[in-house]
Amino acid sequence: MDSQNKIIDESIQGTALEMTQINNPEAKKLYLESYGCQMNFSDSEVVASILSDEGYQTTRNIDDADVILLNTCSIRDNAEQRVRNRLTEFKIKKERNPDLVVGILGCMAERLKKNLLEEEKLVDLVAGPDAYRDLPNLIVEVGTGQKAVNVLLSRDETYADISPVRLDQGGISAFVTIMRGCDNMCSFCVVPFTRGRERSRDPQTIVSECRDLFERGYREVTLLGQNVDSYRWNISAKGEIKNPDQPTTNFAQLMEMVALVSPLLRVRFSTSHPKDMTDEVLEIMAKYENICPYIHLPVQSGNTDVLYRMNRGYSREWYLERIEAIKRIIPDCAISTDIITGFCGETEEEHQDTLSLMDLVQYDFAYMFKYSERPKTLAERRYEDDVLEEVKGRRLNEIIEKQLAHSLASNQRLVGSVQKVLIEGPSKRSDEHLCGRTASNVMVVFAKGSAQKGQYVNVQISDCTSATLIGEIV
Repeated sequence: MDSQNKIIDESIQGTALEMTQINNPEAKKLYLESYGCQMNFSDSEVVASILSDEGYQTTRNIDDADVILLNTCSIRDNAEQRVRNRLTEFKIKKERNPDLVVGILGCMAERLKKNLLEEEKLVDLVAGPDAYRDLPNLIVEVGTGQKAVNVLLSRDETYADISPVRLDQGGISAFVTIMRGCDNMCSFCVVPFTRGRERSRDPQTIVSECRDLFERGYREVTLLGQNVDSYRWNISAKGEIKNPDQPTTNFAQLMEMVALVSPLLRVRFSTSHPKDMTDEVLEIMAKYENICPYIHLPVQSGNTDVLYRMNRGYSREWYLERIEAIKRIIPDCAISTDIITGFCGETEEEHQDTLSLMDLVQYDFAYMFKYSERPKTLAERRYEDDVLEEVKGRRLNEIIEKQLAHSLASNQRLVGSVQKVLIEGPSKRSDEHLCGRTASNVMVVFAKGSAQKGQYVNVQISDCTSATLIGEIV
């Protein structure tokens, strides 16, 4: 989901995805929907690649599908409810077409496992994030009249040898997964339970994938991981070298390797963790013009006691020191964040600390949410979800109102400047206008003239909203 220029209070977004290939009427048809984070959209491209080797073509027409797969998110209850509603729609389709295979992938599949098969009977197939190689076998198993499930988590699976099928036609930007899983046991989060332990992908396969994307016309890659700052190749969690005969690679070194693919290839990354972000990463960003000066650094709360209950591993003071380092080493760096309001036991004073931190940092944009208790997390076991819903809603509105003002002020500072923009395509509102992003990840809309998708253009900014810059090519 590429919407980091927008201020939103929901993280779930479903999209039907289509492979770039010649249509074959005889081929089996796969319909994919992805919900939630960028990692899920990247995983869907891996799934499409695995099933394309079995003769499947993706389709945007759900009525043509032989197999329907939903790649799901469990980060909030609302996300899961949307998926359940969608599965109920598919259940009606299956009543009309008994041969239709309906499956669920990803975090929700991993969390609920056989419940979706046996108790609710909404799907035929359940596959966790580490089981996508087994999808062809699971589909065959469904064809024999069985319910199929594989939710085994792996300590080794990175899908490094699979070349993802890029599901956008004539794409400009691509996600490249550099690691899987998460070792940060944040008390509110289900990811360690649904995606398993952290493991990093061979850096050479990452660089090769980025080079291939550039040669195919892509001009921007986003390096993905639950915590990219803890990327390490041939280095143990304790900092020991695993194989003395092989080189080691940390995240700063990997980012430099990708930046050297071409100066015309923009490099982004998501997501950083405040406790792990080093000055070395910031210095590499400052060294290369094509590494975008933009960092998404989730704070979650501006109060140290709340951060302790969240098990985030840093204090308010530590976070602000990292912000200071970013602004010192990369003065023009845009910064965005995640904020959870109404976490267990949050007092009014603790909420005010979040508002005051927002004033200190002046985020360019943010993702903001009410706390949603998730089953089996540390927070569910240890704390009471005791902040009233109306209080959560009021605090969230205060955070959103403040962020809207900060985002508008950030964009207003750019009015009159000239920004280098990578053109992504036509504007949503007008075919006479194009849109693209600045290096700092702000969307710009401008009259198209003779410019084309995939080009870099200089745009003079004449106006703005809190989410968009408006200008003309110069």
